[in-house]
Amino acid sequence: MAKYDPASLKAEEFINDEEILETLEYAEKNRDNIPLINEILEKARPVRTEKGCTCRGLSHREASVLLSCEDKEIRERIYVIAREIKQAFYGNRIVIFAPLYLSNYCVNGCLYCPYHMKNSHIARKKLTQEEIRKEVIALQDMGHKRLAIEAGEDPVNNPIEYILDSIKTIYGVHHKNGDIRRVNVNIAATEVENYRKLKEAGIGTYVLFQETYHRESYLRLHPTGPKHDYAYHTEAMDRAMEGGIDDVGLGVLFGLELYKYEFAGLIMHAEHLERVHGVGPHTISVPRVKRADDIDPDAFDNGIDDETFAHITACIRLAVPYTGMIISTRESQSVREKLLDLGISQISGGSRTSVGGYAEEERPHDTEQFDVSDQRSLDEVVSWLMENDHIPSFCTACYREGRTGDRFMSLCRNGQILNCCHPNALMTLAEYLEDYASEGTKARGYAMIERELERIPNEKTRGMTKENIGYIRNSDRRDFRF
Repeated sequence: MAKYDPASLKAEEFINDEEILETLEYAEKNRDNIPLINEILEKARPVRTEKGCTCRGLSHREASVLLSCEDKEIRERIYVIAREIKQAFYGNRIVIFAPLYLSNYCVNGCLYCPYHMKNSHIARKKLTQEEIRKEVIALQDMGHKRLAIEAGEDPVNNPIEYILDSIKTIYGVHHKNGDIRRVNVNIAATEVENYRKLKEAGIGTYVLFQETYHRESYLRLHPTGPKHDYAYHTEAMDRAMEGGIDDVGLGVLFGLELYKYEFAGLIMHAEHLERVHGVGPHTISVPRVKRADDIDPDAFDNGIDDETFAHITACIRLAVPYTGMIISTRESQSVREKLLDLGISQISGGSRTSVGGYAEEERPHDTEQFDVSDQRSLDEVVSWLMENDHIPSFCTACYREGRTGDRFMSLCRNGQILNCCHPNALMTLAEYLEDYASEGTKARGYAMIERELERIPNEKTRGMTKENIGYIRNSDRRDFRF
């Protein structure tokens, strides 16, 4: 039997079933151990220093104890600390992006996804490069600067060359004041050489959801196709790192397996990346199984309610304090609003989960991967964020200034990233307000900018930010960044 080893490159050793089961047993045994829980909470709390703020994070066992605790007062303390950590490292900024589905051709048999090969009544579609260009223009006209491209796994219809050509097309579209400044990629596990090609193409983060860390469930849920190989899929992030991609994004699809098992596996994966590569995941996503063509979420008996979902999110924030956390339009406005305070730092807005669809007035449904719960426009999402005192940020500066991987994490750990992110968020918000916002959103946005400018501690940086925002308001000059 494989032994647990977070430094191993073998999936069965760094995501070790025996270790997860022992962790769940330990967590259940200590769920009401208040002295231990107090120690764990104290360890998780951010510590202010002369150089900024630091966090120790939590081990998968410590975090699992917090997740198992059902005491309402303890949960509220977890939420308070999650808010403290979020504020310490990400402030009130929320990064905005949109998914762009390139193709739903897929050779896998995933039981939870309508793109599975045997689904004969979903319309199959693959965007041409000209169609991609039109989609990008539509996204730019909404105000987006950051995309996450998605495609099914199909070596014939969606080879790596198609993905690379698509990235080149996206970066090559310059429409009015619009540019897509960063493309993140969510495609199937692949070889090191292909990750090198993606890195050379200038991608931001490589995202790959594990779906489930439970090996037996994984094999059952992926009965056919290359994704059936649990080890190859689980070890993909190590190959991506070897290929030079130092920003990677993890995620499980909550609802497929028991959530406490998934949570422990997710934190163990983050620990593994930190141990082997010196940097944990750049992002962690928290999707839940949702209804889609030919997919009934009630068929999976491990669904979680909204309160449990919030508890999971907060515990992830305590365990992996420096990671960006993402919630998509799978979730409703009310759920997203609650989770923004508990750790979420990135959201999608104005999303369409069909192949293409942004260039069309009516939202298409025939090629959607899942139902979109939050169907508001980007302008409505931006305005809503500001109403709740969040700064909508379209910033992509860290990627383009080389602040990725361990460089980003070191700046984040000592709090210095705030000297870049806060002014960058305000400048990119000003771009949105000038070029795309409705009058009401514009007025609300500039009122927020005036307030937030005074929160920039460095006087020189504050002055430069004000000057740059003046250029944005009174000229076509764009893309200022620290």
